[in-house]
Amino acid sequence: MYEREVRQLQGIIDDSQKIVFFGGAGVSTESKIPDFRSADGIYHQKYKYSPEQVVSHSFFMQHTEAFYEFYKEKMMILDARPNPAHQKLAELEKAGKLTAVVTQNIDGLHQAAGSKNVYELHGSIHRNYCMDCGKFYTADYVKGSGGIPRCTCGGVVKPDVVLYEEGLDPRTIQRAVQAIEDADTLIIGGTSLAVYPAAGFIDYFRGSHLVVINKSETAREVRAELSVCAPIGEILGRIDVAKKG
Repeated sequence: MYEREVRQLQGIIDDSQKIVFFGGAGVSTESKIPDFRSADGIYHQKYKYSPEQVVSHSFFMQHTEAFYEFYKEKMMILDARPNPAHQKLAELEKAGKLTAVVTQNIDGLHQAAGSKNVYELHGSIHRNYCMDCGKFYTADYVKGSGGIPRCTCGGVVKPDVVLYEEGLDPRTIQRAVQAIEDADTLIIGGTSLAVYPAAGFIDYFRGSHLVVINKSETAREVRAELSVCAPIGEILGRIDVAKKG
């Protein structure tokens, strides 16, 4: 299954020297991390508050304990491990084929797989800071804390993730856009391209090959050279990585 698509993707990768991967929640579903917008995703489950409300800046500030109840249970999956998609991207980077991963995910699995040049548009659960003194805390500390995690100074510890109503980090934006502009191949994977401004980053691509790998149709027309409706780990896991040079 997908033999033709895998062969075509292999040819594109063999022809490329500056691949950038742009990914979303679907990259991590094969690592047992739920996504948001699929039929069984977080946004389709029933809670006292909607997930859109909970993961907003105003909700965090006004209902911090309720935010952390949801966040720890549904967004901090600390025992998740990299799947074949994460691993293959790390291999491509090590081989000199892939120049950057631009991700909307906050789980840190790309780095866990060995990727070095990762632009996390929405931050990371693995970085947490006291809102008063700025002291750093690990994800384990936040997950293991009862109720609202607090600093030794008494301040509230906030995850370094971009909530609704918050802006993306300008330096991360600049570097991600530059990587996409410089790429000869852009692979879009595991994203519905429904979240802006991140989804608009692909408009900066001017390279030769555009590939989309996603289990469902994307929310916008991108005129991909190759479009594969399949789990991304299943497809990328079948690619052979040959070292450059």
